[in-house]
Amino acid sequence: MPKKDILSVKNLSISFFKEKEEKEIIHNISYCLYTNEILGVVGESGSGKSVSSLAIIGLLPKNISRITNGSITFKNEDLTQLNEKELQKIRGKKVSMIFQEPMSSLNPSMTCGKQVEEIILNHTSLSKKDAKARVISLFIDVKLPLPETTYNKYPHEISGGQMQRVMIAMAIACEPEILIADEPTTALDVTVQKDIIILLKELQAKTKMSIIFITHDLSLISEIAHRVLVMYQGHIVEQGSVSSIFKQPTHDYTKALINSRPSLDMRLRKLPTIQDFLQKTISTKIISKSDREKHHKFIYSKPPLLEIINLEKEYFNSSGWFNKLQSFKAVNNVSFKLYEGETLGLVGESGCGKSTLGKAILQLDKATAGKILYKGKDITEISSSQMRSLRKDIQIIFQDPYASLNPRLTVGEAILEPMIVHKLFKTNTERKEKVMAILNRVGLDEASFNKYPHEFSGGQRQRIGIARTIALQPKLIICDESVSALDISVQAQVLNLLNELKIDFGFTYIFISHDLAVVKYMSDQLLVMNAGQIEELDDADVIYSNPKKAYTKKLIDAIPKGL
Repeated sequence: MPKKDILSVKNLSISFFKEKEEKEIIHNISYCLYTNEILGVVGESGSGKSVSSLAIIGLLPKNISRITNGSITFKNEDLTQLNEKELQKIRGKKVSMIFQEPMSSLNPSMTCGKQVEEIILNHTSLSKKDAKARVISLFIDVKLPLPETTYNKYPHEISGGQMQRVMIAMAIACEPEILIADEPTTALDVTVQKDIIILLKELQAKTKMSIIFITHDLSLISEIAHRVLVMYQGHIVEQGSVSSIFKQPTHDYTKALINSRPSLDMRLRKLPTIQDFLQKTISTKIISKSDREKHHKFIYSKPPLLEIINLEKEYFNSSGWFNKLQSFKAVNNVSFKLYEGETLGLVGESGCGKSTLGKAILQLDKATAGKILYKGKDITEISSSQMRSLRKDIQIIFQDPYASLNPRLTVGEAILEPMIVHKLFKTNTERKEKVMAILNRVGLDEASFNKYPHEFSGGQRQRIGIARTIALQPKLIICDESVSALDISVQAQVLNLLNELKIDFGFTYIFISHDLAVVKYMSDQLLVMNAGQIEELDDADVIYSNPKKAYTKKLIDAIPKGL
């Protein structure tokens, strides 16, 4: 029996314009969404997947964009011909959407329950009492802990995963026929991501609604979708069943998306990027087991560069004027050694203490107990001036390069600034020459020197952050979720760059991430944290092949594997 489509997009083109200049960014795309199916839409930033989906419910930014061609037919009605009032009757009730960032989508001044209740009251004839009961029922459906309590909580009082569940409850409140999920798991831990995927599949099976699931991660699509379409530069380059796309991809871009993500089975010397696939310059050289053993024998024969001994970081909280202070150990009795030339992977769910540990090592948030020995010297006891001098040796690459760069400084000035502070090189002319060489080394041209951060893409800004870090010629670099916000292929480029710089400059890394596939690829040793403590510490390959703790096994099992 042929499948019936609930949504049909035909020859859709969308343009954005600035003053008199108009640019087409969606080029004549066509696809169908069937009833009772999950359709995956995959592609990197700028591919057009979110813009084309916003067009479905009339949420394209007004005054700067317009549909120039084509139709979007929902149950025999062309949505492109409806006015705003007519669209409002469909938006949220018939077709609903979950956005990528729940914290910016939820109203911080309203409780979670009231926000969902508002949607129900706007689109149904239920009384306030019945609407509240419906919200509680929805919170149970999306498996929120303590639904009645969560009803009265504000967004900032719950976790990221719980906020996303509130967003899902809001989206399904009026039992829509189509749900558009735009990158709903991107910022979440791998275990929370798996929970959300399972939840969406259960809700879809229960309600028979159709879902458009948007992501840049093809492996994730394999966990949830029935069919998939691949977008690249505003075109649909490939579409078909998940099985056919994974096992017999025809377009080089699709092949790149599948292969740019680090494999759990082998370790390539260089991750393939989209350009590698398009230019047919893919390297298949691997790092063998004997290569790793030889490298480890060399680095572990020396004294440790960094030694952490019984480190603790304790926070205190009081919820009232006369309440007793309550303590919470974010890092609890942590000990390990880090060797020169090593990459130590640090993984765990949000709140496990991994970023707090990184900040304690950097002395940005001083430890409350324990020792941090750098080259044999306890840096918890050194003076402020000694610590300022040491900051040249121990650097950090942040998750959000835009937030860590001064928007008022050009890229050149941002990289020069720490060099001047630490009195590296004799003259500004010499420093500028070094900056030009560093920009070239991280894959940016010399013209970047006089540009501002906002003029670059996310991947380019991360390269700027790396350039700023290596300008000080550090010994130890802490990478705190430094590739988690990047597209798969851009992530591959940055990981390749970090590995090249490690070889060229002898860097030592602590690599913090919730993406376990990436951590395994990068790491020599792996440290798994849970509730402030070390759950497991061993060779990365050993832990992945044979995890000893149930917590570690849960993390590994949650990694999207593809087909």
